[in-house]
Amino acid sequence: MRRFLLISAVLLVAVFASAQQDEKAKGILDKVSEKTRSFKTISADFVFTMQNIEMEIDERNEGSIKLKGQKYCVNLPDVGMRVFSDGTTIWNYMKDGNQVTISDIDDESSELMDPSSLFSIYEKGFNSKFISEKKVGNKTLYQIDLFPDNTMQDISKISISIDKASMMIQSAILYGTDGNLYGIELKKLETNIEFNESDFMFDPGRYGDVEIIDFR
Repeated sequence: MRRFLLISAVLLVAVFASAQQDEKAKGILDKVSEKTRSFKTISADFVFTMQNIEMEIDERNEGSIKLKGQKYCVNLPDVGMRVFSDGTTIWNYMKDGNQVTISDIDDESSELMDPSSLFSIYEKGFNSKFISEKKVGNKTLYQIDLFPDNTMQDISKISISIDKASMMIQSAILYGTDGNLYGIELKKLETNIEFNESDFMFDPGRYGDVEIIDFR
């Protein structure tokens, strides 16, 4: 469940390498980071796909995210999942079973990333390479590939597409070492929307007789 969330969140993330950077790629990623850092809040809708030809897996799910600094709420209605974080605590809610697990942010540190690092934070451990500039429909897109310098990562490559005009990430493809291919596409993006602090916290009163599992 946790891994599904984190992979989905890559839709909006700028996981940019800090070493062995392709200079052209670095210049583009710097502009993306500068643009996204200027937003106080971000709200986005996305489509997540997962394919594995050998295992005959072909899934498509829609989701949304609200982000304010290190606070976020991810909603994946197709799989009945909602994840909240107030910057300190994470609540993972599953509709199937009406169950929520609670953990501290520090407990998530072993994962590849978390949604609090969306859009603007440089993450070590990836090398970037500029691949192409191409016209897709009425947009010009940059393609940049990120390669983990740690062979123990769960992914072998992330290929991201960036809108040249807006300097915002449009989509990402993750190549899993398990043979899975994850696709994430941005469908709608709004910025500087006012959010309530309660948007980033799980309210058990709204979920009836919810089972609470607290790992803190």
